Amino acid sequence: MVFTKNARRPHRVARAVRAGTVWVNCDFVRDLRAPFGGFKDSGIGREGGKHSREFFTEAKTVVMEL
Repeated sequence: MVFTKNARRPHRVARAVRAGTVWVNCDFVRDLRAPFGGFKDSGIGREGGKHSREFFTEAKTVVMEL
């Protein structure tokens, strides 16, 4: 979390911190369409948006002759 009135500071912090989310002037506000988690060895995987589909599904090929 970064609390600041400086518009540049959050960008510097986001580049420097090895984390999947940086909250600026708020705490744990989340848009379910945005990716969340899975950074480094957190063990929870990535979820949210297209990442949910990729994380919770497996590809399968079905071959049929008609």
